[in-house]
Amino acid sequence: MEWPVLDEYEKLVFRMNTPRVVIDNSVCSRATVVKVDSARNHGILLEAVQVITDLNLSIKKAYISCDGRWFMDVFHVTDQNGNKLTDQSEISYIEQSLGTIYYRRANDNRRLTALELTGTDRVGLLSEVFAVLADLQCNVVEAKVWTHNGRIASLIYVKDCNSGSPIEDSQHINRIEARLKHVLKGDNDIRSAKTTVSMAVTHTERRLHQMMFADRDYERKPILQLTADSPIVTVQNWAERGYSVVNVQCKDRTKLLFDVVCTLTDMEYVVFHATVNTAEDKANMEFLIRHMDGTPISSEPERQRVVQCLQASVERRASKGVRLELCTADRVGLLAEVTRTFRENGLNVTRAEISTTMDTVLNIFYVTDALGNPADPKIIEAVRHRIGFADLQVKELPLLYDEKAEREEEAVGVAGAVLWSLGSMVRRNLYHLGLIRSYS
Repeated sequence: MEWPVLDEYEKLVFRMNTPRVVIDNSVCSRATVVKVDSARNHGILLEAVQVITDLNLSIKKAYISCDGRWFMDVFHVTDQNGNKLTDQSEISYIEQSLGTIYYRRANDNRRLTALELTGTDRVGLLSEVFAVLADLQCNVVEAKVWTHNGRIASLIYVKDCNSGSPIEDSQHINRIEARLKHVLKGDNDIRSAKTTVSMAVTHTERRLHQMMFADRDYERKPILQLTADSPIVTVQNWAERGYSVVNVQCKDRTKLLFDVVCTLTDMEYVVFHATVNTAEDKANMEFLIRHMDGTPISSEPERQRVVQCLQASVERRASKGVRLELCTADRVGLLAEVTRTFRENGLNVTRAEISTTMDTVLNIFYVTDALGNPADPKIIEAVRHRIGFADLQVKELPLLYDEKAEREEEAVGVAGAVLWSLGSMVRRNLYHLGLIRSYS
């Protein structure tokens, strides 16, 4: 990091705002412990979690506590294989990234043009979108697509096919917006589809959450009722302490904590204390929150809105369908061809991640049939035959829901959420932060 020239007061402010980071492999036998002490600013917890998740690390446990104007965060992290971190260069990079979160630049892909799309999801929609972009000489370099409750949000980064530069011509941009908005509206979109072209955006996945939140996807009824894996969210007030207590129980997955904290932050709630625990494939998260003005949740409609929004935040990234990975040489119109093949075979894309490295693409698609049910394996093989068996691979997925889940466990889970030990939470956090010797 290149340090700017600062006067003495600026240096003092810089030191006060710079988080103190300690990474320890000796405390826990199963995970690397990352401790972050920082000044309490709105969004600082989200920034710390974002750094960890962007490095593809899994957060197995977390203890967050606010002491006046200072935040003390402890994260137990592993790599994607469940191992502790041993690479010293990786550890140093994490320390540097967490230590400079106040000064990190947004992931804005300044050499690309960003397209933000929201509308009603339907089979073949992505095929139409990518066909329009190919026709308008837009090369898709990166993209992420989420669907939830019948709505779709997509952030697509493109450049001009001929020059390889960002698209800046106003007439060209107007044509892109008009064509894409026409595709998104379709024949019967009750809501107004939205298309925005810009040269810079915030963090991609945070922006997708914001887009779906603004689209009010959380208010729509789910198309599929997958009760076994549906998140359980409870909200109640702790009057004696002036907090609202939010408990989230759901299936564990990568970036889960980021998704929940992102939504709380964008709804302008402040997390004062929190605990996160995972066991096998289950996650239990509890947050003590207030509004930015220091007041707790004050009405039943607001409480219901928090429940709905947090359920949506967990469900948006859920893996629905068969995971297909396309790895091949990049070429103009590739995405249009692949997604057209999906459409012609009745496959619906529920989530997608598009990336390009040098001249090679790695595209990940989650697909179901037109009704949202598991796709027929014969259709998947027919699609692979057409695209190329070597290029399009089927990746094993965890089950979308477990038919053998016991209803008694679910009942206990709900009761546990309601009867969580509120009074001991702060003491437990302080214990794990090393500030007291016992919380029993």
